[in-house]
Amino acid sequence: MSESVSHSQVSETDFLQKHAPMVYNLALRLLGNPTDAEDLAQDVLIKALKALPDFRGEAAPSSWLYRITVNVWKNRVRYEKRRGLWKMVSLEFFTGENHDEEPVIKKEEPALDAGLEAEDKSAAVQRALMRLDKESRAVVVLRELQEKSYQEIAQILDIPEGTVKSRLSRARESLKEILKDVPR
Repeated sequence: MSESVSHSQVSETDFLQKHAPMVYNLALRLLGNPTDAEDLAQDVLIKALKALPDFRGEAAPSSWLYRITVNVWKNRVRYEKRRGLWKMVSLEFFTGENHDEEPVIKKEEPALDAGLEAEDKSAAVQRALMRLDKESRAVVVLRELQEKSYQEIAQILDIPEGTVKSRLSRARESLKEILKDVPR
């Protein structure tokens, strides 16, 4: 079954129901906390709905949404850094006992730390991910957590496939270095 979509074929409600969880999960991994992820996902979905009539179907709707999500995220990071507002906050902070809201991560989405059983290991991986620069984090999230191919990542980020591979390699080495003291 083809993933192509035209505005006349699908209602906005169907579009949101189908794609909102994927957008939110990507936003959560990029930002590290549920509140910011919800805000980013909402911005992305509004932007996508406005652009849906102009969607040409040259890429799958999910690839198109990944690209919009990453671009909105990058723009937000640039905007907030210019204003001194950008703060890296660990996902662990938002999943503590005093917080009512647990992050919603679909089970179909493989987690980078899927093989790790202890919560402290999971939190360490999330903290390490948040320490990467935005370009490296985007590549790792798209490849390791969203299971995108190098070609898909290159299209989403609008960079050459070789750049994807080199950024991913450097990011993996950085993660290994950051996590070297975490017990396995």
